[in-house]
Amino acid sequence: MTTDSEKPVPTRRPIVLTGVSSRAWEHPADRGALTALRELRGFDEVLKVLNGLWNERAWRLEFLGGAIKVSDRQYPKVYQAFASAAATLDIKELPELYVAPDRRLNGMCIGMAKPFIVINHGAVELLDDEELKALLGHELGHLMSGHAVYRTMLTILTGWVISLSWLPMGSFALMAVVAALREWWRKAELSADRAGLLASQDPGASTRLLMKLAGGGDLSQIDTTAFLEQAAEYERSGDLRDSLIKLRMVMGRSHPLPVARAAELRKWIDSGQYGAILGGDYPRREGDRDAKWGDDVKAAAASYRETFANSQDPLINMVRRVGDGAGGVGEWVGAGASRVRDWAKGGPRRDTPPPPGDTPPPSNN
Repeated sequence: MTTDSEKPVPTRRPIVLTGVSSRAWEHPADRGALTALRELRGFDEVLKVLNGLWNERAWRLEFLGGAIKVSDRQYPKVYQAFASAAATLDIKELPELYVAPDRRLNGMCIGMAKPFIVINHGAVELLDDEELKALLGHELGHLMSGHAVYRTMLTILTGWVISLSWLPMGSFALMAVVAALREWWRKAELSADRAGLLASQDPGASTRLLMKLAGGGDLSQIDTTAFLEQAAEYERSGDLRDSLIKLRMVMGRSHPLPVARAAELRKWIDSGQYGAILGGDYPRREGDRDAKWGDDVKAAAASYRETFANSQDPLINMVRRVGDGAGGVGEWVGAGASRVRDWAKGGPRRDTPPPPGDTPPPSNN
């Protein structure tokens, strides 16, 4: 059973986040990874090549011919929730939205040149109005953060891994790229969960959405507090064997597990950032060009360091005991990211120190 605090609340007018930047909700590791990708030399050319090989027009036509295009005349309640979520996030032009004939609870934002959103019919069946708004806000968050382009790349490359499985070396190289993109995407999902919460401005609805992802549409016998306790139990329970099993489980997934997503969203609310944004304290789009790459890298490193320091996972506890601790890991991430930035801009700077544990190359002078 859901608790009183998590039950649907009467409809109220949401606070419009005028000019809000996607930086307001982006997880530091998500934003840092995206910034690093955009800084890499030649990466735009890779995107253009993939865009040429992948027929986005054909995929859009597939949904236009085999799904329902949402409008004020088709699925009007879905359209109303969609327009409301977009207005709250101050999105002036709505992307195309389709309802696909699939009973599973899911959605996606896909495309490179002109991204569009697809939700399954299962979402329409299983979600109430506020939960649906949270889901649509989640997908709009992907859109505003520019995730759709890289999500499409992940889809393309995953397909290549399958088709090139007969070619060991080529498949192995692609698998490494896919694994890295999946790690980024799992963080991108946490960002989009925050955008969904800001769109609905109903923490209970966002939590119920994740509960339904975990256990189906009937919440009459599910308790919200117990669900969040389950998330904490998942993180801290077991021994090293369980930690390795969980690591293997997550590495093969593009999305974090629902209980973990619920816990992360609750942490973000408890941190005060959600309330501050509703109070008007958030970055604006006009400041996006002035955002510094180094700040994103530092925030990503700090995020990983904090996660490492506070995790109750048995494997990480062991690493903390035998290693240099969270500070060393954070320094290694930060220094490593700096070297990626320098390489992207034409080679390493002489004043960039190597990550802890690295041996600097011998000098030729």
